[in-house]
Amino acid sequence: MIEFPNDRELIGELLDAGFYEIPGGGKGSHRKCSHARYPGAVTLSGGAGNDARHYQESQIRRAIDRVEQ
Repeated sequence: MIEFPNDRELIGELLDAGFYEIPGGGKGSHRKCSHARYPGAVTLSGGAGNDARHYQESQIRRAIDRVEQ
């Protein structure tokens, strides 16, 4: 079975890459993160311990790659 990282791990990776969480940026369990060199924001849904969805993991990896170029 494929194991996906949980949302807490992905948020940690975003913060390590220089992203910051937008205060009040998401409703309920949604969180938005932004970066000075990334247009727009990355949105994560789900609680901190929930497994991330495949498309969320892909979006976050692309965002991190883009700001590290």
